[in-house]
Amino acid sequence: MPSRRARQRLADILENMDRIGHHLGGGGRDAFLADVTRRDAVERCLERIAEAARKLGDEFDARFPAADLPNLRRLGSVLRHDYDLIEALFLWNAVERRLPPLRRMCEALLAEDDTKA
Repeated sequence: MPSRRARQRLADILENMDRIGHHLGGGGRDAFLADVTRRDAVERCLERIAEAARKLGDEFDARFPAADLPNLRRLGSVLRHDYDLIEALFLWNAVERRLPPLRRMCEALLAEDDTKA
């Protein structure tokens, strides 16, 4: 069962995933690649998600390997320090590939915690 702090981090991750969905607005890949404002907004949300994953620590790494939390934590460092190397397609792929298993992990942990309350 996640601690209160972990619950907040999981909620932060879900909130920023929802924000990414809002920023994408159903426009798809081409609209995302063409719009610098959307890319900037998504990149910032990914930074927050990576930071929340860092604050979670490695407690859930082995239990949820599909969420790939170690690489997600490293993504935050890349976004902060190697921002000049980030390409729009990299961001799109991160959203498409990394976020669905991460969402499943967050929802499972929060639901598990709710059933024990």
